[in-house]
Amino acid sequence: MKGDEEPGSATEKFEKALEKAKKAKYVLRLFIAGSTTKSAQALESIREICEKNLKGRYTLEVIDIYQQPELAREQQIIAAPTLIKSLPLPLQRMIGDLSSTERILVGLNLKPIDEQPDESRRDSDGYK
Repeated sequence: MKGDEEPGSATEKFEKALEKAKKAKYVLRLFIAGSTTKSAQALESIREICEKNLKGRYTLEVIDIYQQPELAREQQIIAAPTLIKSLPLPLQRMIGDLSSTERILVGLNLKPIDEQPDESRRDSDGYK
């Protein structure tokens, strides 16, 4: 902690950023791999999350990496599905299973990361 920073200021900053994010316009790109079940589930999940949490303040571009491989290379997509949030900054990438609403909301900065109990923060050797 910096010398003049008060203990609650990081939380306050995050809450202010969260309020700002609630008004921001989101620019999202979803990279999928063909018309697979996984791709369809990712698209359905992202659309549902966006309509519920960002209604009227987002654009979602869906890119099939098989039909537009140059865009996948340009964005350095290594797996599909991948969701990229380019606006508001900072840029975020979410790769793989996009079915967890909470994970997506955290990734889009629409929900703070909840503190987990001490037990869940231990690594495989039992150390924090």
